[in-house]
Amino acid sequence: MKLADIKKLKVAELRSRLKELGLDSRGLKAELVERLWSAAEGEPSGGDGEEETLKLHDSSPILLVQTEPADVSPPSSEIGATARHEVDRGYTDMATQTEVEPSPAAPQPDSEAAAAGVTACPAEGGEQGHAEGPVEEDMGRGRSFYEFKEEIRYKRAKSPQPPAERSEAEEQDEDKVRLDKYGSHLHFEVSPDGSSGQPRFWAQFPLLWSGCRLTHGVQQGRVGFEVRLERKLLTAQPDDHEVREPYGLRVGWSVAVSSLLLGEDELSFCYDGRGKKVSDRKEENFGEPFSEGDIIGCYASFSSDGAVELSFHKNGRFVGVAFSTDTSVLRGRALFPHVLCKSCSFKLLLDPAAQPWYPGPPGFTPLATLPPGQRVCSTSAPTSRAQCEVVLMVGLPASGKSVWARNYMKQHPEKQHRLLGTEELLACMISGGQRDSRLQQASHCLTEIIKMAAQTPGNYILDQCNILFSALRHKLRLFTGFRRRVVVVVFPSGDEWKRRLSQHQMRDGEHIPETALLKLQVSCSLPEQQDDLLEELQYVELPQEKALKLLQEYKDEARRLLPPVPKHEKTRRLYRKRPHPHGPPSSHRSSMQTWSQPPRYWSVPYQDQGYYYSAYQNYS
Repeated sequence: MKLADIKKLKVAELRSRLKELGLDSRGLKAELVERLWSAAEGEPSGGDGEEETLKLHDSSPILLVQTEPADVSPPSSEIGATARHEVDRGYTDMATQTEVEPSPAAPQPDSEAAAAGVTACPAEGGEQGHAEGPVEEDMGRGRSFYEFKEEIRYKRAKSPQPPAERSEAEEQDEDKVRLDKYGSHLHFEVSPDGSSGQPRFWAQFPLLWSGCRLTHGVQQGRVGFEVRLERKLLTAQPDDHEVREPYGLRVGWSVAVSSLLLGEDELSFCYDGRGKKVSDRKEENFGEPFSEGDIIGCYASFSSDGAVELSFHKNGRFVGVAFSTDTSVLRGRALFPHVLCKSCSFKLLLDPAAQPWYPGPPGFTPLATLPPGQRVCSTSAPTSRAQCEVVLMVGLPASGKSVWARNYMKQHPEKQHRLLGTEELLACMISGGQRDSRLQQASHCLTEIIKMAAQTPGNYILDQCNILFSALRHKLRLFTGFRRRVVVVVFPSGDEWKRRLSQHQMRDGEHIPETALLKLQVSCSLPEQQDDLLEELQYVELPQEKALKLLQEYKDEARRLLPPVPKHEKTRRLYRKRPHPHGPPSSHRSSMQTWSQPPRYWSVPYQDQGYYYSAYQNYS
């Protein structure tokens, strides 16, 4: 189906087609058209399909003006979201909100949107916007494109209310073994009793893996724990052929300093539900695949000579020894039980008084029944936001923000920062989907995760562009109450930025079109002073004065190179005065002396005509 034919469809027809494909049918007409066209792209098409996709985005200014309002819809994956019987309605798609009072995700026709190639309107602060660039602009979508597309939604967003401080109703017992909320992804949901969990955004972002460790680990003896695969959360198979594995589960052990993505680091060992064992991203066939209701036993054996063996059971049957290592390799660090899941829920047996689901190997003790002295407790989490800090990175694409953030985390390991960025979420999508589709999901998900981080005590680094003043202020307001709020501006010299940009494009294979960069430069704004929200401001490369001067040069050059926005004349609507349905108002009747023209009669009920006749006689 051609793009021109899709545009001719009415909203009802678009929704009907999307429902037939199992896709989300809510949103503005422009979004429905793009969603249907994206689905059609997955089918065999002619050679001009790519060109028609680009034309769709070129016509976005018109689509944003001439759209038909629709219902607010929950977020949906554009790379294969299907009809799901159980959808968490607590999360809404930040890209399809059509509220009268816009939220941070509501798209608005403003200059910041124009910079991302979405609309073409005058820039903020009276700056001249620019029209759409060459057709090849949308061919180079990457992290910067989707990050900036999310930032422009903050332009006319309502100021967020300071999050209420969460009061702990009861103090958590440090000796109780449970899933560690502080040692988990923010997109992982822990049950109130701490024995089960599932991905928080399983319906909206089915590609996202979510991991969590237990609060206690071991470094001696023979210990084990059991995990049960409760159920698959996706009740329908995704239509997208790229989503080959709609759900997944990994169980095993890892050290506290390793990634929460189980099996992706050197000291991270797991039994994968596909019938594989994985460590340091190396997979080998092992055991059998998992099914709903399967119970996996994970056992660690520490010998007196320093040898460590990790073995697994499935439904009480011995699968085998999957990994053998040594305490010298672990460097004296404890191994913590670890679970990683995608679109499924699981439960652990952590009640010390309960009987095991299946008898363990002789000589092994369940972790929950170990004496406290034989267990190693994980690092305790901050109890309030007043003990935490947040660092917001600011800079153009490929300016070196991520490098600075990681170096800062290495210099302050005691703070245990969580790095929140598109690349970090992209890494959580271990399998499935093209990079461009996964980037789009990751940027949507990051908006929700930042809101959750503002309500969860911890130290965070927001690795985004944050070059729009409205987006920066909005995020700073979200983190009101944090002890330290720092904005770090990474703005290198012109030559250095070009070198890093070229290096980034060669390393990651993302080509950022020149037109897109020019538009980013036009809308870029750097913070200039501290205030009640911005407590600390740091320029880590060029000094503030030189950075602002160089940015102004970028803006002037970009305005010179970009074509101006065509101005659309506003047509005035002519309103005809309607006569009052029941004659002149009573306040005007006393001042009327005579009729200047023959009276105008109105159609009134029969029983009321006598009243109007007598009124006419009085006035005449």
